[in-house]
Amino acid sequence: MRHLVTGGAGFLGSHLVDSLIKDNQEVICLDNFHTGKKRNVAHLIGHKNFELIRHDVIEPILLEVDRIWHLACPASPVQYQINPIKTIKTSFFGTYNMLGLAKRSGARILFTSTSEIYGDPQIHPQPEYYLGNVNTIGPRACYDEGKRISETLMTDYKRVNNVQIRIARIFNTYGPRMLKNDGRVVSNFITQALANKPITVYGTGTQTRCFCYVDDMVAGLKKLMDSDCSKPINLGNPVEITVNELAMRITNKINAALPHVNLPLPEDDPQRRNPDITLAKETLDWLPTVSLDDGLEETINYFKSFKKITWNKEAAY
Repeated sequence: MRHLVTGGAGFLGSHLVDSLIKDNQEVICLDNFHTGKKRNVAHLIGHKNFELIRHDVIEPILLEVDRIWHLACPASPVQYQINPIKTIKTSFFGTYNMLGLAKRSGARILFTSTSEIYGDPQIHPQPEYYLGNVNTIGPRACYDEGKRISETLMTDYKRVNNVQIRIARIFNTYGPRMLKNDGRVVSNFITQALANKPITVYGTGTQTRCFCYVDDMVAGLKKLMDSDCSKPINLGNPVEITVNELAMRITNKINAALPHVNLPLPEDDPQRRNPDITLAKETLDWLPTVSLDDGLEETINYFKSFKKITWNKEAAY
């Protein structure tokens, strides 16, 4: 099969591309390199089954493919708040253009939505039927609402044009190839610890998150693409920990003596985030298998591979 991966040079997209190439599939990687990095796919340049195209999904593109994996969009608050209008355009027009391509070529399309569509949830864990507790005009809304309208667009293309759709609601994902200083809590803490800087914890640190290692997430996406499920489905690791505990685990692996500094919690930062993955278990036979400690070891080793680690203060996770 011939696969198109938008955002294919990004953190998650590049791991997906690697997995598809390993399966002996043909892959077209589409990226505008706003947050994606050429180094993430440099090892594939020249591979007979790999093609790299620099392109912004806001603009249409004509290709012949069998599967479309639509991942393109800045995914951390620091990245998507730099230009919120561009973020909204990427979500809406990018999805619109990829759906048009899927309709013309008869391709199946998978869209990576987000746990952010649940807002600051009042139900724990969050099942797919939960409609969320959202702020449509807050500083995070450009990302959250962009993903929500994209889910609507996906569903309407299925209803009206019978396009084969798959929607993954991705919860916090981490692993090698995350960007330094991207504002996400795992990369923040690792970068600070390796630079021997105080660990900045936003709020009291009692807010919770669940962290899914990137290999597990890629496996879930592939199972979803191959399934018959056209409804949104949660993908994430349901093991819930506080931000304080995450900070402690990371500093214990790097430098346990580093102090923790508390800063004000940003607006609309959710207090709890935990996926109900019952549907994924029953429909996809999928469960994450990589423990947080093992995943953190791999991620820390990746960050250590950079010659110099510096820390620039950024917004929260």
